[in-house]
Parts: sequence; structure tokens; C-alpha cells
Amino acid sequence: MSEYLLYGGLGSPYSMKMRAVLRYRRLPHRWIQVGRPEQMAELFARVKAPVIPVLVFPDGGVMNDSTPLIRELERRHADDRGVVPADEAQAFLAFLLEDMADEWGTKAMFHYRWFRERDQAQMSRWLAFDRLKGQGRGAIQAAADAFRERQVGRMALVGCTPENAPVIEATTERIFAIFDDLAADEAFLFGTRPSLADFGWYGQLSQLATDPTPHDLMRERAPLLMRWLLNIDDASGVDGEWQEPGAAARRLLGLAGEVYLPFLRANAEAVAAGRDVFEVELLGRPYSQGVFRYQAKCLAELRAAYAALSPEGRGIVDPEFDLAGLDRSLLS
Repeated sequence: MSEYLLYGGLGSPYSMKMRAVLRYRRLPHRWIQVGRPEQMAELFARVKAPVIPVLVFPDGGVMNDSTPLIRELERRHADDRGVVPADEAQAFLAFLLEDMADEWGTKAMFHYRWFRERDQAQMSRWLAFDRLKGQGRGAIQAAADAFRERQVGRMALVGCTPENAPVIEATTERIFAIFDDLAADEAFLFGTRPSLADFGWYGQLSQLATDPTPHDLMRERAPLLMRWLLNIDDASGVDGEWQEPGAAARRLLGLAGEVYLPFLRANAEAVAAGRDVFEVELLGRPYSQGVFRYQAKCLAELRAAYAALSPEGRGIVDPEFDLAGLDRSLLS
């Protein structure tokens, strides 16, 4: 088998997620840090959305979007280093937790990166450097200023407003605590080997461990989580077994029931009603943002996966929901 080519960026949570998956799976690959956008024009023309990471397969095929990429790797490499649990119930729960990382965890990443001046200043320069290294400080700073203005201007679009900040920061602190305990008392969310859920959260948390404000918070409150992230970044030497969900997975399921699934349902209902904005109460606080059709699709896919479980699978998943206090009607 010849190598894969992974085009991505150090500041992209989904790129880091896919690089860690390829490393864990021991799939020969080359990591290519993307530069100027025009350098990606040819590859972007071959995918639906011009976003990283982009994976070029050994046969020349091209894909992006991390979750479909993971599933395609599972199809192509049906070996003992897959990241989707073999048990259908565990596979569904891992899918749910990965989806929460991708769609809610990214709010934490975006909020902390662009909400405060210190984070805006450092991360805009770092991200510009990643693309323009060697082109001079002037070019790097000019690109940083333009990118910073663009990203700060998009904050309301993705729900990262001052009004929503208390909800986003409260959930982030809970996630830090959950994963710090995971690092101390467990190996991974579904046993002693990492799942797609572990890699999904790794992607988002890898950014929070780098950006100034969440970095300081993580070092203070979740120092073992910071080290866990460095370990899962290259887990090619890890061998383990699937096990039933541990305490950390159940706590994340509880958070999904409190925050993520109510958020998805409110968004989907607004999309169906033709509204542009939705409001929902999360953690006893108001939360509002513009609708996202993609996240309505996420809820539909989660509901379809839940409905497709066998009676035996439901017999495992539903008690896990009950233990976590997750209202299963959110997926009906």
C-alpha cells in the first residue's frame, strides 16, 4: 500500500483529529501543512466544500469532512486498529459523542480563540505564520490582521456571542474536568483503545490546549488532560480492547442530554419552521443563534442511527441514556 496524503493545518481541530487517526491506525501517510489558499485550488475543486483537512487516497481519490473520512478508512482497512467499536451500541454512543465534539466542542474552540484580545492577537499571527512562514513579518502580520477581522466578524454566525459566552465557558469547564478524570482513572472513553469519540474530542481540545486563555485554564484545572492530549496525538504504540462506556463517557452523555441534543433539536425545529434564528435554554441560561442546516442534518443522522439499532442494541443504549439522565425522546 502506498501512502496517504493529508493536507491540513496545526490550527485546524479536524486536521489534527485526522492526523491522530492515521497515526493510531499505522497507515503510511504524509502530513502536508497547507500554505496559501491558491495552492489548494486544484484539490478543493474535487471536494464539495473547500475546507481542510483534505485526504488524498493511495488510489488518487480525494475526500474531506472528518467523520466520513474515518468511516471510509474503516471500510478500506477492516483490521484490528479500527476506531469504531465493534459492538453496535458502543459504536452508536461513540458516534454521538464524536458528533458533539465536532459540532458543540468547536464552539468552545472558536469562542476562546476569538473572544478575547490576547487570544485574537496571538492566534491570528500563529495561523498566518502557518501559511506564510518565511515570507517576512510584514506579510505575516498583514494576513493576521485580515484573518482576525474576518473571524471575529463570524462569531455571531456560529453562536459565539457575549450573551452565549457563559453557556459555552461553563460547558468547556465541565469537559475539561471530565477528561482530566478520564486521564487519571481510565485510558479512553470505550476501553483501553481510542475510538472516534476520543479522536473527535482530541481535535477540539488540542486547540484549547494551545490558545492562551484556555491553555492557562487547562494547565490550572486539567493538567492531566493536557498530557493525555500529547499522548493521543500519536497513539501508534497503543494496543487495547473495547469495553463498556466508562465514567467519563457517561458524564459526556449526560452533557449531551443537557446541552447538545436540546441545542440540535431547537435548531432543527427552527429550520423546519423557516426561521432564521432560534432560542433555547441551556444549563438554565438563554442561548440563541442563527440556524445551521448542517446541524439539522446531524440530528437527522443521529436519530436515524438510533432508530436503526437492533432490539439488543437498544437494550444497551437506553439504560446508558437513563444512567446519564439523557432524555431518549430527544432522538425520537
